[in-house]
Amino acid sequence: MATPLLARFGPLSRAEVTLVDGIGGGINDLVGSGGLPDDGDEDRRVRADLIRTLLLGGPDAPVMHEKGLRLSGAWITGPLDLEGCRVPRDIGLLDCRFDATPVLRSAVIDTLSFDGSHLPGLAANRLEARGDILLRAATVTGPITLRGARIGGDLVMDGATLSHEGDRALSADRISIRGSALMRGAAVRGGLAFSGAKIGGDLDLVGSSIERADAPAIEADSVDVTGDVALRQAQIRGLVSVVTSRIGGDVDLTGTRVSNPGEVAVRLNRTMVDGAFFLRDGAFIDGALSMNGAHLGAITDEAACWPKPGDLLLNRCLYRAILGAPVDADSRLDWLSRQDPARWSEDFWPQPYEHLARVLTEMGHEDDAQAVLVEKDRLARRAARLRAPTRLRRSVMALRDAFMGLTIGYGRRPLRALTWLAVLCLVGWALYAVLERESAIRPNVTVVLRSPEWVLCAVPEGETRFLASLGTSRDGLAQPGQTQLACFRSQPETAAFPRYNPLMMSVDALLPGLETGQRDYWSPDTRTALGSAGKWFLYFQILAGWALSLLAVAGFSGIVKSRQA
Repeated sequence: MATPLLARFGPLSRAEVTLVDGIGGGINDLVGSGGLPDDGDEDRRVRADLIRTLLLGGPDAPVMHEKGLRLSGAWITGPLDLEGCRVPRDIGLLDCRFDATPVLRSAVIDTLSFDGSHLPGLAANRLEARGDILLRAATVTGPITLRGARIGGDLVMDGATLSHEGDRALSADRISIRGSALMRGAAVRGGLAFSGAKIGGDLDLVGSSIERADAPAIEADSVDVTGDVALRQAQIRGLVSVVTSRIGGDVDLTGTRVSNPGEVAVRLNRTMVDGAFFLRDGAFIDGALSMNGAHLGAITDEAACWPKPGDLLLNRCLYRAILGAPVDADSRLDWLSRQDPARWSEDFWPQPYEHLARVLTEMGHEDDAQAVLVEKDRLARRAARLRAPTRLRRSVMALRDAFMGLTIGYGRRPLRALTWLAVLCLVGWALYAVLERESAIRPNVTVVLRSPEWVLCAVPEGETRFLASLGTSRDGLAQPGQTQLACFRSQPETAAFPRYNPLMMSVDALLPGLETGQRDYWSPDTRTALGSAGKWFLYFQILAGWALSLLAVAGFSGIVKSRQA
């Protein structure tokens, strides 16, 4: 029987009678079969004003059950306007079709459920819900606005279809959710905005499809998420922006495909992530991945999922470890080489290399860390050359940098200088041995060069030679086939003269201050072409020995400092 309060609605439809009769029963009132009705189905028509009257109650209104209002399968006409109202019961309008946008701005309610319903939108800015907001498998063809709303439970839109192309499909800026925001498997045509949100659980969009190519697809700047930001297996067309945010768990892009070609596709600038950043298992980013200034607990990625060259930004990005991912120098240098500061009108970024080296060192990969620092110094010097004002200056710098890189690895690998010393020593040993075999070595003492023992060893036996120093002629000492050097060594008078040693000759030339005496007593014989070449090589060894020795000492002492870009 209609109460005076309901009498103003006139004759009630069959669906409205079902609703009124069951309002105090606490059961789910099914209209018809309970499924989604067709638009214009009069048998299932329920006026929104009647629902509002039942929810707000009054002296003559039917008493609502403590479980609240539960209605399934209704065609709801007119705007359901609960702006500023307080409804101390749950509102459940399941599988219903609305012909106007429900308005719940600044309302205070318990749980609100539109599961399976079709709505032209939802206006609920500053809504306060003590329970959940549920739109599971709902279809919403207009904007959902939840700016500044407070939800004591979860915001759940699993399997929902949201469409507001060219604009935001969901505006939830500054929303406060005590639980999680769940949109698993949702299909969204339009943007999702959570900027400034505070979420006590997860922001979960696993398996969702989001498309808004002309503007940010996901705006989650300055959010505070206690749990994870989960985008696993999502398909996103447009920018994903999570800037200056705080994430207590992980940022998971496992298997996710984000497309925003030619622009930034994923932006995590200055975001704090206590957990790990995941980019693996077929993840693909068509566009730039910007993590400038981000702080990450760890990175777990795969080389196949890295952005293409020029699409990675890691300047000032900090992370504590690389887990379940390649850590060898070649792989990680390939990773860092995908940065292109010039594309963003900036100079070389040394910090990503320095930080990677620090992390690799802490993980026990010292050799890989050194390789990273050497590459950093090479690139930094190249950037410095590009800033040089003249071509001559650039050429001089290029020669200097090439020499520093080859000899001591820009100060990072001073042992390389010792390696070069060893190589030059072996080459000199071989050359000086050839000079000895070809008799292109002679004493380096003037008195000895004038002595009869040396002079007459150049004369075959049976021939005489006048010795001006003695004023007389003497017979030659060289036996058939005997070189002057071999003859000289065979003379008893030369037994006290230091023996020639090709190895020590090379060592003496290379190591300043060693003074083995070889260069004091022996020298290449410049009367022959081979000896002249040996003399020039000796000069080269002396200069190279000084240069490499000084560089090695400077490298070990840390005096050599890499030029920074």
